[in-house]
Amino acid sequence: MRVKRVNLLFALVAVMLFSFSCFCISRMTQTSNQLFNCRKRILEFKENILHLKNQTKRNHQELIRVLSRIKYGVRKNLSRNLAEKTVSTLDENKTVSNTFEVLKFFFPHLRKAGRLYPDVIIGKEKTGVSLALGISTVRRGSHSHLKQALTSLVSRMTLAEEKDSVVIVSVADSNEDYVTSVVDMITKKFKRQLKSGSLEVISIPAFFYPDMSHARQSTEDSQKLDSWRIKQVLDFCFLMLYAQPKAMYYLQLEDDIIAKNMYFTKITDFIHNISSNNWFYIEFSILGFVGKLFKSEDLTDFVRFFLMFYKDKPIDLLLGDIFRVKKCSPGETLEECTERNKQIRIQYKPSLFQHVGDVWSSFPITEQYYKKQHYL
Repeated sequence: MRVKRVNLLFALVAVMLFSFSCFCISRMTQTSNQLFNCRKRILEFKENILHLKNQTKRNHQELIRVLSRIKYGVRKNLSRNLAEKTVSTLDENKTVSNTFEVLKFFFPHLRKAGRLYPDVIIGKEKTGVSLALGISTVRRGSHSHLKQALTSLVSRMTLAEEKDSVVIVSVADSNEDYVTSVVDMITKKFKRQLKSGSLEVISIPAFFYPDMSHARQSTEDSQKLDSWRIKQVLDFCFLMLYAQPKAMYYLQLEDDIIAKNMYFTKITDFIHNISSNNWFYIEFSILGFVGKLFKSEDLTDFVRFFLMFYKDKPIDLLLGDIFRVKKCSPGETLEECTERNKQIRIQYKPSLFQHVGDVWSSFPITEQYYKKQHYL
């Protein structure tokens, strides 16, 4: 009987232990599920936070884009309004500050032409630089040296010098095919300079030129030569007026020259080392009108003188004439005047610009005077 009770007690204890084990296992499973669900919710929460963060970032970027478009629209509208006001002002024949207005005094046919300005402008219309380099180009038979000349000029500048200068190519030819060829060549070969604003291309409008039939003539060739010389004076005057507001100094070049190494540095160093600022012009080449440097503030006076006598002499001879008129005393010989004014009419040696080819000429039938100069 006693053994039976002991066995019953053991059985009861076993049942209780089993029940307790089942209860513990059940609770552990439930707790594990709760922990799993909790972890799952935490991960979902983190994902939601990350999504919200990304959405906020996208909203911020979109807001910036919207604000940028608004600012651009405001600037565009202001520019459009300013342009409309300018056009309106011109249409109403009000006074407009225009550097080319001086031409109307000498050429009556321009007085009804409205505002004078180049036909084609490619570039940033850069201003506020130290040096403007003007190149006038026309067709020269089947071959052009313009690309070689431009490559020589821009490749021999430092980046700082390029930033502080502008090269202006003036297409002084009414032939549309030539204008197109120059524009195509420059836009393909000198993209960086165009983008930075250190290179510009302009085209002189055909209506600018007066009737050339008045040119002195004795033979057909001399008539062509006189017309070409007259036109060259006008080409240079137009280019000078365009360049005047851009820079402190203006350097006249042509489309068939090669610049010497470090020419830009030598020019600026030479100018800065001149003790007096009372100089008239500086010659950086002996070739005709090439390499002549002027203070931009004086260009209008030079242009006026050239336009008074453009039918009479080539422009390089007119440059000598204006020097005698303004700087020489009555009765003084040119040699005496030149000696007395060495600090005013200054010549830099050696020449910084070389003419391309065996002879010096800008016109096919021109008598050839200057032999090619080689630089080491």
